[in-house]
Amino acid sequence: MEGCHQMEIDGRVCSYVEFTTPKTRILVLRGEKGLIGCGYLNMSVAEKIDEALAVVRGVQSIEDILSAEVRLVSSAAGNLGVKPGMTGLEAMKILA
Repeated sequence: MEGCHQMEIDGRVCSYVEFTTPKTRILVLRGEKGLIGCGYLNMSVAEKIDEALAVVRGVQSIEDILSAEVRLVSSAAGNLGVKPGMTGLEAMKILA
């Protein structure tokens, strides 16, 4: 299901987008404090603009993001308490 949608995480409404390119699927889930997404996202840009970003890899759906292991964390996300190794859901509870 492509496009922009909403879901509730830990009592807060979060937005997510999912769409396909000719070669891959792009997934991003955004909360009030930051976002989590697939490996397509650029961590160096997030660092440059001080964005709270967590990246997971090998995901095909938003549900996969929530169960996947966080691999990369921007400094801003780390300052909020997001850490590599936590699940996407644990990270989104912080970023929501």
